[in-house]
Amino acid sequence: MSDTRVPILMYHAVATDPNEATRALSVTPEAFAGQMAVLADRGLTPLTTAELAARWRTGRPLPDRPVLITFDDGYEGVHRHALPALAKHGFPATLFVSTGWLRGPYDTGGGLDTMLGWDQVRELAAQGVEIGGHSHSHPQLDQVSDATLRFELIHCKEIVSDQLGAVPASFAYPYGYSSRRVRQAVRETGYAQALAVGNGLARRAQGPYALRRLTVRRSTGIEEFERVIEGRGITRTFAGDRALTKGYAVVRRARQARRLVARSGG
Repeated sequence: MSDTRVPILMYHAVATDPNEATRALSVTPEAFAGQMAVLADRGLTPLTTAELAARWRTGRPLPDRPVLITFDDGYEGVHRHALPALAKHGFPATLFVSTGWLRGPYDTGGGLDTMLGWDQVRELAAQGVEIGGHSHSHPQLDQVSDATLRFELIHCKEIVSDQLGAVPASFAYPYGYSSRRVRQAVRETGYAQALAVGNGLARRAQGPYALRRLTVRRSTGIEEFERVIEGRGITRTFAGDRALTKGYAVVRRARQARRLVARSGG
């Protein structure tokens, strides 16, 4: 059905002992393995981001009980801990990499914890993980200049293409923030679809460049996880996130207005 609501799960680090910068948005390897077992037991069918978007774009039917498993940034634990759990169930997933954070020739030193190296990213891709873009240096894209925005999108895409021999089709906005200008630039750069956050279920009507995701974090218990993948209690579960997002959006709009005034000399 075209109005099918799809849970798109957003993970970051998978680590036993993450640092303070990544702890809140991390999950333990045991928790991740347990959550994958729940998906298998409940009969959910994981897809990659590109597969979901392509089916919605062409009108092809979705499989029964679709779900997406996505990871942002590129933490080393995705290879060390998440990949074995995914492989156990034969689950595909999508990893969105910030190319300037990964270990290797393009490393800018901005990574928040131990990051993946490109050999590990290639192994993930070989094991059925779609590799998407997440910008180069992970800025708030709606707060940067047009030139910086283009650089962040194009440089990320070129590096992924060079390292993997395949052009990334999907993108995830750093911090989940976008605007009409950012979404247009992502489309013009050649990405076919992009994910936000929003902490709601994804629907075709959201459009291919604003699909919502659900945050999975260290405090997400197994009962809460089960409710979220069933689409129950989502408004209540993420009420605090929504209030925080709305409050910060006001602050960010004010900052942006001040910058525009300063730029125009007003």
